[in-house]
Formats: sequence, structure tokens, C-alpha cells
Amino acid sequence: MSTLPVLISAGEPAGIGPDCILLAWTANAENLRGCCICAPVNWLEERNTKLGLNVPLRAVDTPQASEHALNCWNPLAPNISIAPVHCAKPSANTAQAVVACIEAAAICCKHGEAAAMVTGPIEKAVLRDAGFDFPGHTEFLAHLADDSPFVMMLASDALRVALLTTHMAIGDVPAALNIEETVQCLHIVHNDLQTRFAIKAPRIGLCGLNPHAGEAGHFGREEIDVLAPAAEQARGAGINVRGPLPADTLFSAAMRSDFDAIVCCYHDQGLIPIKALSFGEAVNITLGLPFIRTSVDHGTALDRAGGGKVSYSSLVAAIECARFMQRNGAH
Repeated sequence: MSTLPVLISAGEPAGIGPDCILLAWTANAENLRGCCICAPVNWLEERNTKLGLNVPLRAVDTPQASEHALNCWNPLAPNISIAPVHCAKPSANTAQAVVACIEAAAICCKHGEAAAMVTGPIEKAVLRDAGFDFPGHTEFLAHLADDSPFVMMLASDALRVALLTTHMAIGDVPAALNIEETVQCLHIVHNDLQTRFAIKAPRIGLCGLNPHAGEAGHFGREEIDVLAPAAEQARGAGINVRGPLPADTLFSAAMRSDFDAIVCCYHDQGLIPIKALSFGEAVNITLGLPFIRTSVDHGTALDRAGGGKVSYSSLVAAIECARFMQRNGAH
């Protein structure tokens, strides 16, 4: 096990990211053993007080973990303001700091100064309004990794789903699908299942885009023109992939058990089944990066921030997943 810390970015400080961190420590400090929070300590202190907790918080100058306190590393440059946080009220005044914390954690991981990063939920609209020019964490981290090809995957004990397209309007999906990027996605999923999840011979299912996987072209040609040729190319490269298969049956218990991961054409095709099966226990993972990144499977839940009644199970699962991937020889 690496002695390098797992860095946790708190995400939107007005949301439940800080709550989850503090409640997880309170329930069992072992949950966050080896972790360091990449955020100004006052973001956690504000919530610690509001929740009536007594989590020992300590500001540190470098990324490092402690068994006796929850270390908070503030990576912000002096010109970035640490604006006050008002629970459940996100502000553009903290947007630059939120992005800078995510970037600092990623760069530490990229340079081998941290074992992995775990990201808390962000308020995307607030960041976009403040000039953040990325749909979400996944695309931003790929940019920081020199525009590394990436795949968004969500994983739980019940299911792993990977996405061919991520955050885009559903009407744009058909035109976004192409053979080259589908083959690339299948390669990344295959490789990372081997190197990060210790699956020697991964079995991958590929979803069709259209009802009944296109019904031989009667309901659309994406399966014929894109997905089937991509799967054939991948099989020629030694990847065990079946499909395109009808998505309406592929997630049934009988069928999903045949696969180590299912590649889906668009965001909700994959996220609806995994969240129906495993909400609160699933982990968002970015495959293809030169470092380990996991995340919670939920949003900022502003209406529940500061109330003390939120589940931190996905955060703990994301930390455990990062540790598992690190133990299995990930970069």
C-alpha cells in the first residue's frame, strides 16, 4: 500500500461534500485513513461547527495524511480569495478556489506526489457561470492530463457501466458516435479492467443505441454503421466484446452477470440502471488517465447541506475503490 496520501477535493463547499467528509470521519476515522483534504481548512471548520461535530481538523502546508487529525491542504495561490462559505448557498466567489483545488490535486497525482484523487460533487452551473469551460470533472481532468483519451465509468458490486459519450444533449448523441472512438473506448475499458481491477480476461458488453439494437436497421443504422464494425475491430485486437446488444434486456440480472463491464452509448443509458441498482454505493471512475480518479455518484444536494442527515456511503466507496485500484498496480 502506498504511503502517499489519497487527496479528496471537497467540491462545492456550500453543498454536502464537507458534510460527507466530516460525517465519514465521525462514524469511523478509519474511513479516511491515509487521506488528505485538498481544500482550505475553514471550509471544513464552518461545517464542523454547523453540524455540531468535533472532528480534529489541521491545516498542513503539503499534501500529507494523519491518523490523529483530518489534514486540510490549502493549495490556493495568494491571489485566489478564500471567500466565506454560506451553507446551501453556492457563490461565484468560491468558484475559482473550487477549480484550483481540483487542479492542484490532479497535478499532484500526475507528478506522483499522491496515490489517487477522490472528488466531491461540484455545482456545475456556478462554475460555468464563473468561466469554467468544461462540462464536468471528467473532461477537466482529461485536459489536465494533456488531453488524455478518457472513459467515464461508474462501478458498484452489482454493475460496471462505461460511456461512449458523456455530458451532451441526447439529440447530439447519434452524430457523436463513430467507429474510431468506440474502438478507443473499448481498448481503454479492457486495459483498465486488467491493470486497475485485476481482471485478467475482461468480458465487455456493448449496448445498442436504438430500441432492440436497431432491429436490423429498421429503427436506425448506428448499430450497423458504427457499433458492430467497432466491436469487430476490437475483437480483432483481442478484446472480448459482445454486441451491439439491446439495452432493454442487457441490464437484467441474467444478462449483466455475463460481463465485467457494459459500454453504453449515452449518459442516462448507463447511469439509470446503475443508480437504480446501487445509488449511494456506486463510484464514478475516470479511466484512461495517467492517475487514479474516483468520485461520489451524487450531486451537491444543497437542500440537505448542514442538516447532518446525508449519506456518506458513496464517499467511503470512492475512497475504498481508489485504494483497491492503487493496490492493483494502477499508475
